[in-house]
Amino acid sequence: MDSITQAVLGASIQGALLGRWQGRKALLYGAVLGTLPDLDVVIDYGDAVAQMTYHRGFSHSLFVLTALAAVLTWLIRRFRPHPGYTTRRLFLALWLVLATHPLLDAFTSYGTQLFWPLEMPPVAWSSIFIIDPLYTVPLLIAVIAGLVGGLKESTARLPVIALILSSLYLASTLGGKWMAEQRVEQVLDRQGIRAQAIFSTPTPFNSLLWRVIVLDGEDYHEALVSWLDSAPPRLERIPRGTTLARHLRDSPQHQRLVWFTHGTLRYDQIGPALVVTDLRLGMTGFHPFRFVLAEQQGGRWQLVPAARRWPTDRGDLSRLQVLWQRIWREDQPVPLIAWANGLQKKP
Repeated sequence: MDSITQAVLGASIQGALLGRWQGRKALLYGAVLGTLPDLDVVIDYGDAVAQMTYHRGFSHSLFVLTALAAVLTWLIRRFRPHPGYTTRRLFLALWLVLATHPLLDAFTSYGTQLFWPLEMPPVAWSSIFIIDPLYTVPLLIAVIAGLVGGLKESTARLPVIALILSSLYLASTLGGKWMAEQRVEQVLDRQGIRAQAIFSTPTPFNSLLWRVIVLDGEDYHEALVSWLDSAPPRLERIPRGTTLARHLRDSPQHQRLVWFTHGTLRYDQIGPALVVTDLRLGMTGFHPFRFVLAEQQGGRWQLVPAARRWPTDRGDLSRLQVLWQRIWREDQPVPLIAWANGLQKKP
């Protein structure tokens, strides 16, 4: 999730558990600690694929963060003891502030390595967009109110109430994911399509309209499903370019991308470049993570020694307006194929 959301989540948790004794400082401490795991972005991992796939790694590991919470608890008890709350309560507060960061990240589409250093694929429950105001606003209101009025009787319960509301909303997004996939699976059964994999995620900034990707050999299908739809979803078939993947069989960057994304990738030849796109993130045709992994030289493909990002188009407000209208109207046309075809163009 975005840094503001992680900050107000951490602030709300520490405010709820330690605000009685720490006052406004609990909100500040929790906000700083809640964003700590994302400091791994300052590390240079070597190339563009490594930068993407090692982010949310060790710094988001529940093992590492549990150990960090224990160390911080010992240090605070050793040098800044407070008689008002127990060591157990302090550890619980610090652990929850740290651990909820990667757990919330795991609800997005990116992928979070919760169990690093175990060689397990990243967790991506993909039920919430990376920025979702309905999740963030209750927490933000509670934190602002606590900073302005202090965590007194009238405002002391606000962090708890905000956490309950945001958690209930987060749980509801899992219901939306289940709804979208069930409707698409029914269409797949009727059309006799055997999916290799199904990936679903909310469209930007909401959890009412869902984007479902179905991998199907050389192609993939995309569908939009709204909570308000009454008709079956419409599947749009889009070429995936998997024949190009054979040129990457010796590419360690490609192998890591397949592992990181569970194979939800698309391949395009754009001029002399072989561009691999992570289809999970962004919106159809507008994906932030695209990589050049090979280039054609003298009619032969050569792997690039260091993968680099391909320039991306993130769309504009008019496309967001189309998606917003699609939430409420099934007959609103959304040119998914045209948007996807834009991936074949040079920036």
